[in-house]
Amino acid sequence: MRNLSWIIVSILAALSATAATAQEIDWQKVDDALGRKAAVSGDVHRYGFPRSDLVVALDGVAIKPALALGGWIAFKPMHGQAMIMGDLVLLETEINPVMLKLMEGGLEITAVHNHLLRANPATFYMHVGGHGDPAKMAAAIHDALAASKTPLTASAPPSPPPAIDLDTAQLDQIIGVKGQANGGVYQFGVPRRDPVSEGGMQLMPGGPLGVATAINFQPTGNGKAAITGDFVLIGDEVNPVIKALRQNGIEVTALHSHMLDEQPRLYFMHFWANDDAVKLAKGLRAALDKTASTKS
Repeated sequence: MRNLSWIIVSILAALSATAATAQEIDWQKVDDALGRKAAVSGDVHRYGFPRSDLVVALDGVAIKPALALGGWIAFKPMHGQAMIMGDLVLLETEINPVMLKLMEGGLEITAVHNHLLRANPATFYMHVGGHGDPAKMAAAIHDALAASKTPLTASAPPSPPPAIDLDTAQLDQIIGVKGQANGGVYQFGVPRRDPVSEGGMQLMPGGPLGVATAINFQPTGNGKAAITGDFVLIGDEVNPVIKALRQNGIEVTALHSHMLDEQPRLYFMHFWANDDAVKLAKGLRAALDKTASTKS
């Protein structure tokens, strides 16, 4: 009888855990805390915080927010709560005030570094993580961003959207995946073939969670484009990709980690060039061919 009671208790506990895991998150509370709606991909809710307040130039190119100034936070349901990952774009003077607020809110700092070189003013990137009640974490993110000049009121996209003065069909064919226009920038997300996990949770879909290679083209006239983004690499891929990029006139601007305990261990390689868009796409494809990335 005692064994039967133990079995019943165990079954009820398992059912309770399953119910907690499947519990619906009140996304309206998260939206309200962050002051904007999410872009939803699968079960991931991603919130953008572009630094539209900044006027940043690099090698004479006025950088659009979607090219390299697009901060974001993504929420993925996990064990009845949520896991968050994100990347906040900050000025140097904003780093420590924002970090302090994140720590007070119980969130983790997983990296602080540059993505670009020679940008004026210089921008820095603070990667964050956490696990817990999504509405509380959203409030902590909002409080932290309030310590910077990051716009906290979502602005309406321009109508009509800025034109992409590039042969995007040819870029799609070369890169091997379909790109999309965003704020005057043509963007690609190239997933890795093998799964990536963090804290025991598989990071799917990879793009919204920051574990797909990001490639951005901003037209600069006469078929040219400024490109930046980051390759998502395992250790054995790092130097072959550096070599492929440099051989094709693409500058490597940073190499570092974004997370703390992901599997497999990943490295993020940022890049920059401003040249003929098709030529640069071919150079990027040569680098992608050194990685375990998908290609349609």
